[in-house]
Amino acid sequence: MSTDTTRPGTTRVDTPPPRSSREIWTVMSGPLLCILLAMLDNTIVGPALPTIVGDLGGLEHLSWVVTGYTLAAAVTALLWGKVGDLLGRKPALLASIGVFLAGSALTGLSQSMVELIGFRALQGVGAGGLMVGVLAVVGELVSPRERGRYTGVIGAVMPIAMIGGPLVGGWVTDNASWHWIFYLNLPIGLAAMAVVTATLHLPAGHRDPSRVQIDWAGAGLLTVWASAAVLFASWAGTQYAWASWPVVSLGVVALVGFVAFVVQERRASDPILPLGIFGSRNFSLAGALAFLTGMAMMGASAYLPQFQQLVQGLSATNSGLLLLPLMLTLMVTSICTGLLMSRTGRSRVFVIVGSVMLVVGMVLLTQVRVDSGTLATGLMMAVLGIGIGALVQPSQLIAQNSVGLRVMGTAMGVNKFLQTMGMSIGTAIMGSLYASRLTESLTTSLGAQGSRLASGGTQIPPSVLHRLPAPVQDALHVAVTHGIQGVFWVGTAFAVVGLLVAWFVTEVPLRESVDDTAPAERAREQLPTDA
Repeated sequence: MSTDTTRPGTTRVDTPPPRSSREIWTVMSGPLLCILLAMLDNTIVGPALPTIVGDLGGLEHLSWVVTGYTLAAAVTALLWGKVGDLLGRKPALLASIGVFLAGSALTGLSQSMVELIGFRALQGVGAGGLMVGVLAVVGELVSPRERGRYTGVIGAVMPIAMIGGPLVGGWVTDNASWHWIFYLNLPIGLAAMAVVTATLHLPAGHRDPSRVQIDWAGAGLLTVWASAAVLFASWAGTQYAWASWPVVSLGVVALVGFVAFVVQERRASDPILPLGIFGSRNFSLAGALAFLTGMAMMGASAYLPQFQQLVQGLSATNSGLLLLPLMLTLMVTSICTGLLMSRTGRSRVFVIVGSVMLVVGMVLLTQVRVDSGTLATGLMMAVLGIGIGALVQPSQLIAQNSVGLRVMGTAMGVNKFLQTMGMSIGTAIMGSLYASRLTESLTTSLGAQGSRLASGGTQIPPSVLHRLPAPVQDALHVAVTHGIQGVFWVGTAFAVVGLLVAWFVTEVPLRESVDDTAPAERAREQLPTDA
């Protein structure tokens, strides 16, 4: 271990020697379980959302079941990444698993929509550290050029979460209770903690724990402006008029909070978000892609089950099954993209191709109709899955390739923060538009009765939909379809902007070492490791 004289109390861990493939596989076993844990919770909830709303009420709060989780994950991702850089990947990862499990247990006990959203937010706090921690661990184990080989293993875990999650979530919802979908996290999480404790042996953090100073002011300001921004996107034009004082106040808080956050980060001795990280153009573009992809992809996972269950008449189990075209193509494309990037050392072509396919998939899904069959929607979802799968790994690898090892956790925290903020804001915007268009359609066709149906005066679980009079069923089918079309038109707009961003990515060969140095030709793309 050597001492970094540029900053008192700072220690620098020497670049670790190369590891054998067997060592890397062993160390990655724990983080892979963490990936399973985080991804399973993202996919298992979707098919149960209509039933949860029917049980607890509050259709207008549907988006917050997802938004509360992703917003908490976004805000805390930066903090988890920073803690991992300073104190070590292993303690940060174990702590995040513990928080996630506590949130899962409490969410399963929820008896109201308020409790559900609050405990989902606690889950999100833990989830913010899961993905960031795993990405930072992988970044410390293997070079960007070799990473595609090992992310193929993550791709092998993806079918369990992405295919098994909706199926298990739907089956549990149909045959037991939606509460149990959250309890399923507990055995997986405990196993992940045990494996990480036994196998993950990495160098200690880069800082003497007694000298660590967390930027709590920055973390607080980040929470304020990010939350205000999501609330603004969720409420403006739906629950409140654009010129109303709640919406105007949220806009002001978001703007002022953001400016104050930037000022704080510029003057903080050890900021939670070092602004110099955006000096790398590729890193900034990768973050923008993560943000826009997160915005675009949430419509499929959060709102397609609404269409499948309420319009196509599927059970929760079958709606989970019919997400397979999206999940399988995403999985296969992600694995193949990782292997091709590892073989060629290139990344730009994949983000461009992925962005094009994302636009095409979104446009296709705007064309859903009341009489659209499962085959037609399955093909549309398959195209969307190809686009998302071709974007996820390249954007992460571009970000990792643009920074040094000592700030890997912070960099991954920034990338995941932007992605989850995109998911939060995207879900809020799409949820607001969905509810607005559904209410408009039901009110137009059914009058006061339609207004009550849309506002939550009468909750309609999918299981009792067929008991309604035929005219009400027809009006609801049309209203849900109208809302879904709006969701994917918004997704299309996000995807088009993402394509423009992808075009400006610079081709920088993937680095073949894990150390903090970079060849001279990459100097302009390399973040200083002490930033």
